[in-house]
Amino acid sequence: MHEMKATIWHNPECGKSRATLALLEARSEIELSVVEYLKNPPAREKLAQLYRDAGMAPREGVRTFKTDAEERGLTQADDDTVLDAMIAEPRLIERPLVETQKGVRLCRPPEKVEEIL
Repeated sequence: MHEMKATIWHNPECGKSRATLALLEARSEIELSVVEYLKNPPAREKLAQLYRDAGMAPREGVRTFKTDAEERGLTQADDDTVLDAMIAEPRLIERPLVETQKGVRLCRPPEKVEEIL
């Protein structure tokens, strides 16, 4: 009996993303949707909504490790600039983002997912 829906924007190459996915899969009450966002990036409006619901500015969700985001000024940029860059290059989206009825979290560390379960 699924009592909660959860969606994870997942990168299977990422250890933090895999660890968060494992925490979600261990909960039988969760009906889980897994989106490999590098293959199926969220629409711009969806991405904006995820950060809004997480209480984050998009620049706080920029992946700086192994990207040129800092050199491009994206960690300081306004929302529109950051969202445009993320849509153009989904690898700039820090992972994993998880959404449930209770909200959204950028699950770094993975245990942050517990806040919305």
